[in-house]
Amino acid sequence: MKKLFLFQLLLWMALPLFSQQITTREMDRINWMEFAEFVPKKINTVLLPTGTLEPHGVVNNGADNTAPFAMAKDIADELNAMIAPTLNYGITGSMAAYPGAFKISEEAYAPFIRDILKGLARNGFKNIIILNGHGGGQTAVLQKVAEDISNELGVRTLVINWWSYASDVTMEVFKEDGGHAGLNETAYIQAIDPTLVHKEKYNADMATAYPKAGTYSAVPFPSSIGLYQEGQGYPNFDEVQAKEYFQKVNAKIAGLIKETIRKWDMAGL
Repeated sequence: MKKLFLFQLLLWMALPLFSQQITTREMDRINWMEFAEFVPKKINTVLLPTGTLEPHGVVNNGADNTAPFAMAKDIADELNAMIAPTLNYGITGSMAAYPGAFKISEEAYAPFIRDILKGLARNGFKNIIILNGHGGGQTAVLQKVAEDISNELGVRTLVINWWSYASDVTMEVFKEDGGHAGLNETAYIQAIDPTLVHKEKYNADMATAYPKAGTYSAVPFPSSIGLYQEGQGYPNFDEVQAKEYFQKVNAKIAGLIKETIRKWDMAGL
């Protein structure tokens, strides 16, 4: 009887600790009452995954959405951050002609992302972190809008092109450079969900090295796999390397976010 009483007492004392744990980090899966309890008093950082729909060799057309969302889910607890719904449509460039691709104009995209960032700021987030999965012209728009919103509303914004920032991780893990839908991006998707990777459809002729500046330009780009360097970046479908790459990329991205927030705080911004 005494042991039962002690157990019940310990459980009662632990209840406040359990109530401090948020039930989900995903904004579209949380209810408004719990959101109000945690944001911004206990959570003031939000991760916004952005991407597009375009061909990616033998992985899914939505790889640019799959990657940053999985990244956000993996690092959100460590950063004490919420995850905003993924912006799945973007400014697809030279691959817009491929089946299943979508292209949103800059004239439509820029004000839309602007209103999303304003909404995140209005809901109490001080640190707005954009985990961008798609480059090209989309990167420039995101950076410009994020800068404008930061200056206008006094929030702190960070835009990260994960594959570019983690290029050193690509070299560390694979000992060579990657590419669009190449070695690195295919591995990252493979680590998330192997069913999205169709090795049986792959052949090396599906890849083309990106031209050096000022040499030539082809639209649509002749391959859905674009290599950053000639002769490097072909997918290898190595499961062990894929998992290692996923973990190391996420650790590097999380480190950048934590260090940026630390320095913002240190500067009193």
